[in-house]
Amino acid sequence: MLVSTNAIVLSKLKYKDNDLIVKCYTEQLGVLSFLLRGILKSKKGNSKTAYFQLLSQLQLELIYNSNKSLQTIKEAKLNGIYASLHSHVLKSSIVMFLSEVLSNTLKEEEKNEALYSYLEHSLLWLDSQDQYSNFHLLFLLKLTKYLGFYPDETEMEHEFFSLSEGKFEAKQSSKYSISGENLILLKTLLGTTFDALNSVKINSKQRQSFLNMMLLYFQLHLGTFKIPKSLQIFNQVFN
Repeated sequence: MLVSTNAIVLSKLKYKDNDLIVKCYTEQLGVLSFLLRGILKSKKGNSKTAYFQLLSQLQLELIYNSNKSLQTIKEAKLNGIYASLHSHVLKSSIVMFLSEVLSNTLKEEEKNEALYSYLEHSLLWLDSQDQYSNFHLLFLLKLTKYLGFYPDETEMEHEFFSLSEGKFEAKQSSKYSISGENLILLKTLLGTTFDALNSVKINSKQRQSFLNMMLLYFQLHLGTFKIPKSLQIFNQVFN
């Protein structure tokens, strides 16, 4: 079946000498993996490998076979070119980290237009910004809405938040209940848009603590979620 769809690159892996296996999140069919034969061999192929940088946005024409684990791309085009996402050191570290998170969390081969739109527009927002130090925190928090465990915003006046339950509580119910600075920041970000994100002022220690909390939140609600291998490098570069 011939399918035309937008897609976002989640990961790529060299296969044999000249091939790539690329995983994408597609607008029409969810997560798909592709075998790109010989793309690393020719000069023409080398120019096309630039299309498959992490979190690049593409227009794909593909041959889809539901019985195959690796699909075939008939034609690929860039769906716009990022101005800074792959060329700026800090932004490229965010790209590496978030692509690993997304590759780890997005599994379904089914259409989800709302999730695709969220990924598409939030990445374009990041590409256009000069101040973005808290982007990854709000990105992960908003992502939980599409993954099914967005925090319950009722009873936000309570002094604890249960990571395992995903709701605010009047008293500490388990070792996964948070309070203090992480709770304050959680409440702040729940009421914040990307455009208002620059008004949220936190230091690097608070930022790292909240990120660790969010990754634990993902672990508690997604049984297969693994802490990204790029986390240590990300923290070193970003903080």
